[in-house]
Amino acid sequence: QVQLVESGGGLVQAGGSLRLSCAASGRTFSTYNMGWFRQAPGKERELVARITWGGGNTYYSDSVKGRFTISRDNAKKMVYLQMNSLKPEDTAVYYCAATTAWRLDLGPTDFSSWGQGTQVTVSS
Repeated sequence: QVQLVESGGGLVQAGGSLRLSCAASGRTFSTYNMGWFRQAPGKERELVARITWGGGNTYYSDSVKGRFTISRDNAKKMVYLQMNSLKPEDTAVYYCAATTAWRLDLGPTDFSSWGQGTQVTVSS
């Protein structure tokens, strides 16, 4: 397993940008596919972006496609989520998570390691 710690959240105005970072520890980080989830109050946890272990494939939810970009640096054991053109509806706690699975319908139960989350608040 890997241990994950997110950072980079904060308060931003609509239309602004934030870059979330996820630092991983553990020798097997480069073998995991990684994802970013978010959860707003009263809503289910949503997988918004994911990337394969080598970085060659990515997937985005329709709600963030074209605005968010996921990337990773295996040498540094880091995963990033660049968020542009932020909207108030992007307000949520964002979580980094690791999985060995890769298929179309991945959900939270497919991910074995989670960070503690970082709050993103977008004001209108």
